[in-house]
Amino acid sequence: MAIKQKTKSLKAKGNRLSDTFYQLEVLTQTQGTNDNFTPFAKKVQETGWKTIRPSKIEIFQLNIGKLCNMACAHCHVDAGPDRVEENMDRATLEKCLEIIAHPNFTTVDITVGAPEMNAHFRWFVEECAKMGKQVIDRCNLTIIQANKKFHDLPEFFAANNVQVVSSLPYFSKTRTDAQRGDGVFSDSIKALHRLNEVGYGVEGSGLVLDLVYNPTGAYLPGDQAQLEAEFKTQLKRRFDVVFNSLYAITNLPISRFLDYLVESGNYQEYMEQLLDAYNPGTVDGLMCRNTVSVSWDGYMHDCDFNQMLDLKVASKGKHINDFNYDDLMDRNIILNNHCYGCTAGAGSSCGGEIS
Repeated sequence: MAIKQKTKSLKAKGNRLSDTFYQLEVLTQTQGTNDNFTPFAKKVQETGWKTIRPSKIEIFQLNIGKLCNMACAHCHVDAGPDRVEENMDRATLEKCLEIIAHPNFTTVDITVGAPEMNAHFRWFVEECAKMGKQVIDRCNLTIIQANKKFHDLPEFFAANNVQVVSSLPYFSKTRTDAQRGDGVFSDSIKALHRLNEVGYGVEGSGLVLDLVYNPTGAYLPGDQAQLEAEFKTQLKRRFDVVFNSLYAITNLPISRFLDYLVESGNYQEYMEQLLDAYNPGTVDGLMCRNTVSVSWDGYMHDCDFNQMLDLKVASKGKHINDFNYDDLMDRNIILNNHCYGCTAGAGSSCGGEIS
């Protein structure tokens, strides 16, 4: 495959597959592999958007670190048990709290591999809750079963009215374990039972439990409403598990999923799928327009995916120490060809479909 051949020289230089340099080179090389492939920035202009700019920044998304008890095959954060150094310290989190106090921020979205493994996680969540902010925890579920010190997480989440958003690739062991590792499905079901026991996902409880579906291969997700209905039916019938909503999220061609696409020879075909499915109606609702994504070391990005590519915000201040809300509002969003993933079909964001 053309892309695979073009990237051999990058690997020969000793670059790790998920290094930023490698990723940006592959995304750039897509242009020219197919005469019909239009760079994303140009495509947006052709469909009526001179630039993409923020609407109202309401979500403070925090990548609290890269430490995780798992190392999933498609993880765009490239998280794992060995990422012990890249974790946000107390001083940086205190600065985040100062910023979150801004009245326009309504939601704090905490993500990484396993946010709960950060030593300051519980303190930070409690402080955000005291401020009246809605806290979202991107929980991988298995962390609840991983160690006895995490067994009380469901009760902690409930006490602070945390919205729990958890990835579950499928309602079967085979497909889930293939993407996330042996034993993951069983631990996930146990964790879901624990969450249900304290009221999460139960009608009328007010405790929100949402699941995330993303495909296990080089294809786009199906209709979100149909997937949600199927997941609800199957999880209830097979395991007596309930939840609120399901988010269908497209795999973006970065980090480990990019590695998979290149190594399997599917990169060009997948990018062409994304381009063919481009939907201009999704642009208005892109998450980069109402979100600022902060890395473990305090740098600001337009979204979680730009963060993984080290594409910092195009504003005067790029670090939270230089945070200025008005400056962030007065900027253009940085675009690259991976953005096709968020605008394909019904669109994709951290909250699922856009349109």
